[in-house]
Formats: sequence, structure tokens, C-alpha cells
Amino acid sequence: MVIVMKHAAPQEIIEKIHNKMVELGCKVHKSQGENYCLLGLVGETSKIQESQLLANPYVDRVLRVQHPFKLASRLFHPEDTVIDIEGHKIGGKNKPCIMAGPCSVESEDQLLTIARAVKESGAQLLRGGAYKPRTSPYSFQGLGEEGLKLLLKAKEETGMPIVTEVMDTETFETVEKYADILQIGARNMQNFPLLKKAGRSNKVILLKRGLSATIEEFLMSAEYIMSEGNPNVILCERGIRTFETYTRNTLDISAIPIIQELSHLPIIVDPSHATGKWSTVEPLSKASIAIGAHGLIIEVHHEPELALSDGAQSLKPEKFNRLMNSITKISNMND
Repeated sequence: MVIVMKHAAPQEIIEKIHNKMVELGCKVHKSQGENYCLLGLVGETSKIQESQLLANPYVDRVLRVQHPFKLASRLFHPEDTVIDIEGHKIGGKNKPCIMAGPCSVESEDQLLTIARAVKESGAQLLRGGAYKPRTSPYSFQGLGEEGLKLLLKAKEETGMPIVTEVMDTETFETVEKYADILQIGARNMQNFPLLKKAGRSNKVILLKRGLSATIEEFLMSAEYIMSEGNPNVILCERGIRTFETYTRNTLDISAIPIIQELSHLPIIVDPSHATGKWSTVEPLSKASIAIGAHGLIIEVHHEPELALSDGAQSLKPEKFNRLMNSITKISNMND
């Protein structure tokens, strides 16, 4: 439920209604703008009498939120959320933010070579996996904390904040010590204990859409994080499983404007995982930026044929540089 206050509503009236809703057992989230004040109620609202609220001359209207996600809803939070990572802003009308780096951290030389290259091409954040969820138990699982230490070393040299995946609650604190953005992967989108743990963190969370998740399920996972107190969530469309077998997944590009219509949270795109083919990364990246995505997360490797994971979808540095030039042109056109 959302209570929309009139423009001239005094603060003492707003506080009185706020306190009454708390007494009735609701969590109340106030969104205050220059020309509006919204009180978003989370919890059991069946005891609330709309007619009594509307009897107050300072209440404009009362809305029953149809979507089960409230904190992530644009209805409750009309203005775009903008996430600031050490001066790099993601969301709203800001320029697209580009996160790039290897799928997996393999060695110090490998990581620093790639980090320097993507930094030179204009990427703002460094991505790299230290803990890797793999379909096969025999595949490379990552270097663990040693990989995190290498990411931190790359950050110290390049100044690029770190984006890396957290796989479970057991290693959460370890990853949290090193990362600037904690990524929750597609396979963990509905790992509810992990989502709740992320909600109690003060770090930005990058939440990827599950393999077969609907948009509503995707936003409900974000709601889990936000309901625990962490509002700093970035959504990531990374392709969904369909009947098509030519590509690894199918990029649901329609999710970008739909999520922007439903939610105030930033939405970025992972074109690398979307199809699993490096040749499709550039056109999908261009399309995503053209349609209004707030950023991209791209896999880059200087020797993809030798990569320990996902070499087939990784761009070489020279191809990534060309892509960055194209993105800049498209972004300027959108302005």
C-alpha cells in the first residue's frame, strides 16, 4: 500500500500517519521529494481502513500496490536510484558504466594484463571471478581468497573498483572484505539465505537474472535484499533459457525498458553470458545501450583460447577497445 500525501501536508501530519501505520504492524518507508511525499507500507495492511486515511484532508490518495515487490517498485520510489561506486555513477541519466575483465582470475600476470587493457580502453570497473560456480564439478572453480587478493592488487594499480561474485553465506564475509560490488549470479538468484545476507551488507549488490526467471521473480529477489535494509541493488539481464540451442542463452532485451517502467533500480546487461559467443557481444552491447541500459558487464581475455573458463565468449582487448568507441558514440547520440 502507498499513501500519497498532498503537496502542502505538514510534517507533523505525515509523522502522525507514519506512527499510526507502525502501530498497526507495518514497516513504513518514506520517500520525500520536492513536490511529493509517499509513505510505502510493507506488511499486513488488511487492518488499515482506506476510508479513514482518505478522511484526512492532507491525504491525496491511497494506492494498493498490485505488484508483490514494493521497495523495488517505481510506484513507491518514482525517482531513479543512482548507485555511486567511488565516483562512478550507475543509473538515472548518467553515462553507461562499463564493467570489464576476465571471467576467472587465473594468475597475477593474466589479471594485471587484462586490467590495464580495459582501463586504457575506458572501462570504469574491473570484473573478475575468484569463486566460480561451474556446471561441471571438474571445471576450474577459481582461486578463492588468493584471487581476491589479486583483484585488490589490480585495483591498487589501476584505481578500478572490483566486481566479483559471492557464491554462498559461508564465504560472504571473505568476499565482502575485498569487493566493492558483490555479484549474486544467475544460479543464486533465488538463494534466499544468500539474498538476506546481502541485504544486511553495506556493499552494493549486483543481482543477475536467473536462467528461467520471470521479470517479477527477478524483482522479488531484489525485494528480498532491500527488505533486509540494503537499498543499493543493481539488476543485470544476462539472458534466459529458451528453446534456442544455437546460443548459450537468449538475451531478453525487452526486459530493459520493462524493468525501467516497473522499477527505479539500475539495470545493466551482460552480453557475454547472453549468448556465449564473442562475435555477438558487440552487437548486443550496442543494442543494449541504444535501448537505455545503464551499463554493461563484459568478459575480456588477452588469450581467450587459453582461458580456464568462458574463453569462447571473451573479447580480446583490441575488440573491446573497438566496442568502447562504439558505445561512446551511441551514448552521445542518446543524449
